Amino acid sequence: MQRKSYSIEFKQQLIQEALEVGNASQVARRHGIDGKMLSRWIRQSKQTGWKKTAPEARKITAYTPTPKEFQELEHENDKLKKLLGEKDLEIAILRDLVKKVNPAYRTK
Repeated sequence: MQRKSYSIEFKQQLIQEALEVGNASQVARRHGIDGKMLSRWIRQSKQTGWKKTAPEARKITAYTPTPKEFQELEHENDKLKKLLGEKDLEIAILRDLVKKVNPAYRTK
């Protein structure tokens, strides 16, 4: 049995189609190749995809906020921490009240 080699364009086309459809074995059957082979191509493309990315594109994906944006993010983070702390305190108080047998109710 002779080994068959496929072009890179063909492989990329099948990988793209398999990712769109979501079923690699169905795409492989349609094109008359083994499903395991297509799965291997998909796995290899995911592993080497970042290495093939241009350096300019990598710089774009690594987002660094400006000082003003960083300050806004810190402010928002502080607000969220305070809100979370208040919620935790409220939950602790409610749990404490549930544990008590006769909580101190105000009587008229």
